[in-house]
Amino acid sequence: MDKLRALELFVATAETGSFSAAGRLYGLSPASVSRHINDLESGLGVTLIHRSTRALALTESGTNYLRDARGILASVRSADSAVADQTEQPQGLLRVHSRTMFGFSVLARLQPAFGEVYPDLVVDLHLSEKLVRLREDGFDLDFRIAPPEERGLVRRRLFRSHRILVASPAYLARTPAIATPKNLHAHQCLTYWINHERVTWRFRGASDDEEIVAPTAFSSNNGLVLLSMALAGKGIALLDDYTVADHLATGDLVQVLPELRVTNTTFEEGIFVTYTEAPFIPKKLRCYLDFVVKNWGDALKRGDGGNA
Repeated sequence: MDKLRALELFVATAETGSFSAAGRLYGLSPASVSRHINDLESGLGVTLIHRSTRALALTESGTNYLRDARGILASVRSADSAVADQTEQPQGLLRVHSRTMFGFSVLARLQPAFGEVYPDLVVDLHLSEKLVRLREDGFDLDFRIAPPEERGLVRRRLFRSHRILVASPAYLARTPAIATPKNLHAHQCLTYWINHERVTWRFRGASDDEEIVAPTAFSSNNGLVLLSMALAGKGIALLDDYTVADHLATGDLVQVLPELRVTNTTFEEGIFVTYTEAPFIPKKLRCYLDFVVKNWGDALKRGDGGNA
C-alpha cells in the first residue's frame, strides 16, 4: 500500500465528501479511491469513514485521524518544497485559479514569456467565476477580486484596480449625450449578472455618491461576453480597467463619465492572491507572483489604480 497516497485520498475524500470528487483531484476512479481507503483502514484496524448510498461520514476515529493526516501531508509538502527550492530553477506543477477576466487579460498573456524564463515549471491555469477552496480543489494560488475569509490562507493584494463604463464610438455617435448618471436611463446597458435582483451602478464624485438602477438591455455572467457586445456597439458596459485598457488605447472603446468612479459592488477593488499558509512560500509561488507584478504592474497602474 502507498501510505502517502492513501493519506492524500483520505483527506481529499473527507474534505470533498465523496470518492468521485477525490478521484477527480488525483485522476483516479471512485472505486480506486475506495480501495486505497479500505487498505488504509485495514492497516489501522479501524473504520475511518461510514459509507451509505446517500453520503459519506467520518467516524470519531476518522475525525481524529483527519487532523493528524493533514499535519503529516503539510509537513511532507513543506519538506518537498524545501528541497525543490534548493534547485537553481523552480520546477514541478503550479496549479493556478483566477477570475476569468483577470486570467484572460493578464495571466494568459504573461504565460508565454513566463514559460521561457521558467521552462521546468508547468502552470495549470483554470479560469472561472466560482469560489474555489485551495486545499479541497487542489490549487496552489487563487486570484480573486475580493479578500478571502477562510482561515489558514495568506492573502495579498497585488494591485488596486477600478471599473469603468465603456462604449464604442459608433454607439455613442447615434445615442443621446451622457452628462450625468441619470442620462443612462435613455441608453442600452450591458450588465454583469450576479443574481436575479436589479443591477445597481454606484457613482462617486468629488463631493457625493449617486446610485441608479441600470436599465439592462443585455446581461451575462461573463465579462468577455460583455466586452464583445460593447465592441459590437450594442451598449454601455461596466468592466475592469485592465480588461479594456488595450481597447481604450486603440480607440475601439471610449470611457463614459470619466470624471466619476463607478462600481457595481465596492469602490475598494483590486486583485487579491491567496495561498495556503505555510512556514515559507515555495519558490515556484514566489517566482510566479514576482513575475506577474514585475511585468504587469505598469499596465495595472493606469488611471487612479496602483500597485498595493
